[in-house]
Amino acid sequence: MPARSIPLSEVENPLALEQQVCFALAVASRAVIAVYRPLLEPLGLTHPQYLVMLALWQSEPRSVTELSRLLDLDAGTLSRLLKRLEAAGLVRRERDRHDERSLAVVLTDEGRALRAQAEEIPVAVVDRLGVDVDELLELHARLTRVIAAAKSAVQPDRAS
Repeated sequence: MPARSIPLSEVENPLALEQQVCFALAVASRAVIAVYRPLLEPLGLTHPQYLVMLALWQSEPRSVTELSRLLDLDAGTLSRLLKRLEAAGLVRRERDRHDERSLAVVLTDEGRALRAQAEEIPVAVVDRLGVDVDELLELHARLTRVIAAAKSAVQPDRAS
């Protein structure tokens, strides 16, 4: 039996903090990232750096523009992350062979080797959260829909 949709007008206090999606998402984000922190420390990575590395472990080289779009990060934020990863010896930025105007990001041998240690992180996170993988996959799917809806809702604002 599908869940009944409740109109917002029937919610007792629509301004109650505990009713706010933005509040739940902000707290959930901080809490989940805190679970990752001690797992990433031995790898010498922050959570944002880990996301960059995940993108590169999935496929490399990637252009800076592609990474920016994929990670939904502005150029300045991504540039600072890449500088730190370069300083740690994990990535290199070099001119794209096919387009000299574009910068490509590639993993170093050390960056590729770090992947083996990182493979333990998803299992450890699921373990620490104590939530079934099926529930996490469903949450991911729902959040992906919310992200798409939110981006679509603010898209007209970008044009003005």
